[in-house]
Amino acid sequence: MSDLFSTPSTISDKPPVSEPLAARMRPRTLDEVLGQDHILGEGKLLRRAIEADRFASLIFYGPPGTGKTSLAGVIAKTTGSRFETLNGVESNVAEIREKIAQAKMNRDLRGETTILFIDEIHRFNKAQQDTLLPHLERGTVRFIGATTHNPYFYVNSPLVSRSQIFQLEAVDETSIRKLLENALADGERGLGNRNITADPEALDHLAKLSDGDVRKALTALELATCGDAHISLAVAEESIQRKAVHYGDEGHYDTISAFIKSIRGSDPDAALYWLAKMLHAGEDPRFISRRLVIAASEDIGLADSGALRVALDAHHALEFVGMPEGRIPLAHATVYLATSPKSNTAYAALGAAVSDVETGRTLAVPEHLRTPTSKRLTGKPEEAMRYLYSHDYEGHYVPQAYLPEGRNYYHPGEQGMEKRIKERLEFWKAMQSKSAE
Repeated sequence: MSDLFSTPSTISDKPPVSEPLAARMRPRTLDEVLGQDHILGEGKLLRRAIEADRFASLIFYGPPGTGKTSLAGVIAKTTGSRFETLNGVESNVAEIREKIAQAKMNRDLRGETTILFIDEIHRFNKAQQDTLLPHLERGTVRFIGATTHNPYFYVNSPLVSRSQIFQLEAVDETSIRKLLENALADGERGLGNRNITADPEALDHLAKLSDGDVRKALTALELATCGDAHISLAVAEESIQRKAVHYGDEGHYDTISAFIKSIRGSDPDAALYWLAKMLHAGEDPRFISRRLVIAASEDIGLADSGALRVALDAHHALEFVGMPEGRIPLAHATVYLATSPKSNTAYAALGAAVSDVETGRTLAVPEHLRTPTSKRLTGKPEEAMRYLYSHDYEGHYVPQAYLPEGRNYYHPGEQGMEKRIKERLEFWKAMQSKSAE
């Protein structure tokens, strides 16, 4: 355990020059935190809570390089708190208890508040997370957790319920561009004492291809200055190289959602872009093909029943040829589904029927539809229970009740082949009405 009377842990205003540029340029005040105005803008809840020093436990989640660790450090500095850190990958229960014991002594003997920051909190198992709970209740430490995963799914419910959750967004290009300019101009923490110049298009390129990741942008900028006092577009392109698409668990769900919604919205270009992003990021192509099969029935349905066949064929073709050629049938099915007429009537009809089954009175099977054995047990005349065999009648249809109560779940649309289905059903309903007269 460190000395109780040592200098409190803080984030220094003058970081060692040996540190990477991204570490040296960490924000020192709330105003220096860029790209998170939705939670830190003037009058926003989190900013008010920090400035008033009225918060308990916080969890920040969002993509890498959005400033979760930096924001925790700024909060500690703003509130005059000690700043202790742990990492969800490396730390264990003993280290958690040591930090908490140290915080308790500092509180009792010095009256100091300690912020315990745990990066990658989702990596802690249940026992490790539960170790924190009683100390959060007693106020021994103020807890700030950071994660790239949605805490509602990856952090224990008791810890989530004791914390305020704030989502950090990928930093916009304008904010990253401003930060790159600041790094070039700052002679104390940045590169200002080296008189480095950069073409505007070079900085634009770094800001764009960093994909909202401040750390990636600053790292590329630092690399671009190796042995050169001027950063041209060519140098910038070489320093950042291939765009690294962020694709954690959030990216996985968000991108497949955008993919399916683009198909549903009949936009083949958008659907192909999201397909390309998923393939580029290493998504399991079989996951994509399974979602195409679902979309074929959920969103195209009876407007074009061939869509289901195309989606299934694409799935089997992918299994047969493997990758990278498997991208070809995936693209085929994606464009086919996106450009097909759309209908969800069959799916919606099932939903209505399921609702009736779950919430309404359970209907008995009509006697004429039961098995022969069941019919004999009723004791009713055979004629009253006679089932009319459709194929014995003209057009292979005969009016007959199939539900003990008249209910209508399926409402055919006018799209594609479903228009023919609608016409057929209207013809049969007309026959039923005529038979009932």
